[in-house]
Amino acid sequence: MTDHCRYLLEKAGVSYPVIGFYDTPAPESFQPLVRPAEDKWACLFMFFNSWRKGESLHLTAENYGCGGLGTYLLDQQTRSRSNYIDFLHGEEGLKASPEIMGEWIDDTPHYQPEHEHLILGPLQPEREQALKTVTFFINPDQLSLFVTGATYHQGPNQPPLVTAPFASGCGLIAPLFPDLDRPGAIIGGTDIAMRKYLPPDVLAFTVTRPMYEELCAIGEDSFLNKPFWQGVVEKRKR
Repeated sequence: MTDHCRYLLEKAGVSYPVIGFYDTPAPESFQPLVRPAEDKWACLFMFFNSWRKGESLHLTAENYGCGGLGTYLLDQQTRSRSNYIDFLHGEEGLKASPEIMGEWIDDTPHYQPEHEHLILGPLQPEREQALKTVTFFINPDQLSLFVTGATYHQGPNQPPLVTAPFASGCGLIAPLFPDLDRPGAIIGGTDIAMRKYLPPDVLAFTVTRPMYEELCAIGEDSFLNKPFWQGVVEKRKR
């Protein structure tokens, strides 16, 4: 599928692998696989360099590394509501009051797995049926290009197609899309708990499959090949 999107990636200058989020009954087809060490905490984004090496992260309800990931991607009860509030508000100060923190916890949706295995790793065209979302790791210049691409076909009075919601880094991979079968994009990599696992100039841009198809279909007659973007590229070469 990256070949399918080659023009966009080349014009944008994306250098990191494009990562797919898969829900599958057959994890062995995604070799080589890596997994969180059992009974040891691990953030999803600690596997960024594994993705760069072509490896895919394998997650299950028995082995998911981080309680937040278990909650938001695997729908597991990993902490009580009060423990989440004590941690996220009391210890980390992420919201102005415990009441607001509790409201956020109550309102944040969880991804509902269809199968026992979740995979995050480089795109595999032959596994497209299991693909739920696609994540690009990009710098701020490239983010501006991808936001432009995501809204390329959007009229002025339509609901936002690109959002940047408050959530855990793993929570921005899938649960916050209102409909995975419709075009949508989320600016991710904004959770300060996981920022240290990404290069300082890299953000995530996660899209649904329909949005991925729209982005990949943008052609030579678009902004990808026009003076505004060419000006940015030339400026960064100096």
